Amino acid sequence: FAFSLSAQERVAPVIKGFGAIYDIPTATVKPDPTQVYKIIVDVFTGAEDPSDLSFGLNNVARMINLHAVGGVTAGKIDVVLAMHGNATFATLNDEAYQKKFGVDNPNTPLVKALKDAGVKLVVCGQSLLARGILLEAVLSEIEIGTSMLTTVSTYQLKGYAVFRF
Repeated sequence: FAFSLSAQERVAPVIKGFGAIYDIPTATVKPDPTQVYKIIVDVFTGAEDPSDLSFGLNNVARMINLHAVGGVTAGKIDVVLAMHGNATFATLNDEAYQKKFGVDNPNTPLVKALKDAGVKLVVCGQSLLARGILLEAVLSEIEIGTSMLTTVSTYQLKGYAVFRF
């Protein structure tokens, strides 16, 4: 029995429509479905084109989907995002995004899907104010933190693994 990866379709089992990945059933190094995964993600990358998804946010969707195909259930993964830098713009509601870039925020459905999957989304208040963004311009699914730095340090000290996208 030969298993060919080249003909395989990408899947998005948890974050539907985003972060599609390949399931690799023959992999010998996989997530441990008995482990509780606590992850804080420093999300700083946006998109080069404002009509494209934020690379960092889509990579979070990939990470969750990858754990899911490895058998990690929703109750076994706790993900918090600390968004700043170019990812700050992905947090804008459509009105503010439209005003800045001339298009609706393509990240809005992804943000909603992440929130629906139990992800805690936090944007750096320092990044917002430094860019002249009103706090009211942030999508309702996203919380405002004092800073990315304090969000990451707080969760890291609570035992969360730190990723950076």
